[in-house]
Amino acid sequence: MIAKAQGKFLRGSSMKVNQVLDLIRGKDVATSLAILTHMNKGPNDMLKKLLNSAVSNARQKGLDETQLYISRIVADKGPMWKRFRAGAFGRAMPILKRTVHVTIELDLMTPSKV
Repeated sequence: MIAKAQGKFLRGSSMKVNQVLDLIRGKDVATSLAILTHMNKGPNDMLKKLLNSAVSNARQKGLDETQLYISRIVADKGPMWKRFRAGAFGRAMPILKRTVHVTIELDLMTPSKV
């Protein structure tokens, strides 16, 4: 692991975020940013921001983003906000507003990865 970025308590469910993560897992940074830019999914903006943060962390160590790829990317479930909405017959129906913790780790490409 060369660089790492974490986003905690991000709004969205881990299942929906994992759909996007599966598309960019193991790819280089430029390809991943292109995929996130041209795809129409909800979590794209927060994942782009998080990936740019990880690339910025790698730049602080003197590395170029063309040498990097996503070695590990994980979306874990976070705590849920519990809210209530009016239901039938005067009852209260629960609403779960889900959150997710996303971790991105970048690593250097080996000659076999290029």
